[in-house]
Amino acid sequence: MQIFHKLEDIPAGFGPTLLSVGNFDGVHRAHTRVLANIVARARDQGRKSVAVTFEPHPVRILRPDSGLKLLTPTPEKLRLLEATGVDAVLLLPFTRDLSLMTPRDFAHDILKSKLQAREVHEGYNFHFGNKAAGDINLLTEFGRELGFEVVVYPELRLRGEPVSSTQIRKLLTGGRASRARHLLARPFSILSTAGRGRGYGSKYTVPTINLSRYEELVPGDGVYVTRTRVAEECFDSVTNVGNRPTFGTDSFAIETHLLNFHPIDLNPETEVEIYFLQRLRDEIKFPSVEALREQIGKDVRKARRYFHLLRLGDRAKA
Repeated sequence: MQIFHKLEDIPAGFGPTLLSVGNFDGVHRAHTRVLANIVARARDQGRKSVAVTFEPHPVRILRPDSGLKLLTPTPEKLRLLEATGVDAVLLLPFTRDLSLMTPRDFAHDILKSKLQAREVHEGYNFHFGNKAAGDINLLTEFGRELGFEVVVYPELRLRGEPVSSTQIRKLLTGGRASRARHLLARPFSILSTAGRGRGYGSKYTVPTINLSRYEELVPGDGVYVTRTRVAEECFDSVTNVGNRPTFGTDSFAIETHLLNFHPIDLNPETEVEIYFLQRLRDEIKFPSVEALREQIGKDVRKARRYFHLLRLGDRAKA
């Protein structure tokens, strides 16, 4: 997959293209539905498939005080977009100048002239241009004028729930990792490196891996059944997200207990990725370390049963 970091990176004669413009935060089911169609149609037509997205997320420029937390930081988003099979990603720098571009200029200068668009695939609620003045109807008009077809996708819903980045953020903030997994079509994960904790896990309860500071979206405080990848090795795990109130002064941390633990060579550069599968319980303050240790034992037993049933199901499908 080619990655273009600005319009000037696109080589002459790159097109014609079939493309979709969007933030693609999460690269969820609705995104992959559109991109899979673009990839298939582009291959049939001998053309290039392109995802056009932005860096940083437009909200961080237009509403810097919003506190937006991303489902997928840019490196992870690019990895997920590559998995869809698109030929290229245009990672447009989102600046004030770009935000002031009129819908017509965006359609003409970027979609038509630079990308030589033949088909533009977008969701029913797509907006573009200065103050989001352009909608799917205006894009369709521009397409007729400029020579590209606009393919419109209706809202995708699962069990009555909209598949959208906003909805997935809402589910995860509420701790509903299992439901978010269905909308994403994969477990939600966070990727960082191994960090230093305060030693409570190994000293008082069970050995844990602490995640380094993570700035983007994490599930709501609580205890989760997870899978944890440490470098190239994966472990069943139980993960606590929260402030560890049993130990006094609140200090936010993401701590993971590996169920099939064995000694691991950890250093500050060791990559750690945690996949959130199911919420077990809220984070609560226990009256003693002994009570916390007893609860962790219960959490571990529930998690082991979860993985046992999961693997039984996988064998039944094989």
